Amino acid sequence: MNTKGLCGLLVLGLSSFMVGQDSAQQPMAGQADNTRINQRDRNGDPTADHQKNGRSDVAITKEIRRSIAQDKAISTYARNVKVVTQNGQVTLKGPVRSEEEKKAIESKAAEVAGADKVTNSLEVQPNK
Repeated sequence: MNTKGLCGLLVLGLSSFMVGQDSAQQPMAGQADNTRINQRDRNGDPTADHQKNGRSDVAITKEIRRSIAQDKAISTYARNVKVVTQNGQVTLKGPVRSEEEKKAIESKAAEVAGADKVTNSLEVQPNK
């Protein structure tokens, strides 16, 4: 391809990019403009992140996963277990390499959520 052809493709590509940028910044017909709502929420009106009803399921899961990841005695295989929290109830699912890992992960979840809030469905699958 010659230089003229290459320059032409470059100009065409840049102009297509610029047109896409202009249209992305303006609401399309039928789209809601939430500018006023966003400004209201910045003025201190309560939003979901201001709720005072205890730790969320996401925070519980995150804390348990962090605790599992920081324990170097737990195999990489076992670090990939599923931690599912619904309404404060934690369910542990997936394979681990030993009974010790199963107990260690359950113990970490119980430390965060409470022993009565953990359902241990982990399965021991040793190396073959």
